[in-house]
Amino acid sequence: MVTVKKRYVVDENGTRVSVILDIDDYRRILEELEELESIRAYDVAKASNDEVIPFEQAVREIEQKRR
Repeated sequence: MVTVKKRYVVDENGTRVSVILDIDDYRRILEELEELESIRAYDVAKASNDEVIPFEQAVREIEQKRR
């Protein structure tokens, strides 16, 4: 879990309208989101009925299509 310092920009009514993050907190959040995206992609692939092929074979097939 990512813990960040809570700092907000408020409008004249005191309504929170923006968030200010330390750059390190921002980078940690991005890393967590990328990991979550990978997990979701894995779950989607696992649930599909697509044929499973080894990684090396997939790379070869992609390279052949690029030519």
